[in-house]
Amino acid sequence: MADLSGFLSELASESPTPGGGSVAALAGSLGAALNSMVCNLTIGKKKYAEVESEMEELLGKAESLRLELARLIDEDAAAFDKFMDAMKLPKETDGDKAKRRDAMQSALVDAATVPLAVMEKCVEVASLARDAAAKGNRNAVSDAGVAVLMARAGAHAARLNVIINLGSISAPEHKAFVDMASEAVQTLAADADSYADEVMSVVETKLAG
Repeated sequence: MADLSGFLSELASESPTPGGGSVAALAGSLGAALNSMVCNLTIGKKKYAEVESEMEELLGKAESLRLELARLIDEDAAAFDKFMDAMKLPKETDGDKAKRRDAMQSALVDAATVPLAVMEKCVEVASLARDAAAKGNRNAVSDAGVAVLMARAGAHAARLNVIINLGSISAPEHKAFVDMASEAVQTLAADADSYADEVMSVVETKLAG
């Protein structure tokens, strides 16, 4: 991804990419970065010495997710661009049409696969926020809350992008993928909601007391 200002300008333009899928990945990466921040504000503090090893492990996982989701920002745009390229293929003969159709269907599978991966990573970010909120520096508990909210938003945003692409996949050879992905998005969305509810309960309790 380019600098934030450039990304936002491109996002606002008439170009279809980057779009909602890239924003979903960005939301997840922001959540991961906030988890890392909570860890860094906890590690090295005497008050939290008992959980330092856990926070160091959590930090490693959060950073891995941050980098992976940042990569998926661009990968989502690339997957949709591949579909747009397939649409531009020749369609003069029956052979051309068949080749174009196959390329488009394959590209749609890729376009659904990337946001599905984003969903999976966002749920992982949400799960890490649970420990960040429960065991991390109390002064950063609100940041753990924002982390899980961003992860939840990213998961649901990615879900929409999976579903819209699945709706255009009709080739019989991709039916198994469509069935798998359709079930997976429901499970992942429910997991994201569950983690968010759990983390926010901890956050609100700590903020109140």
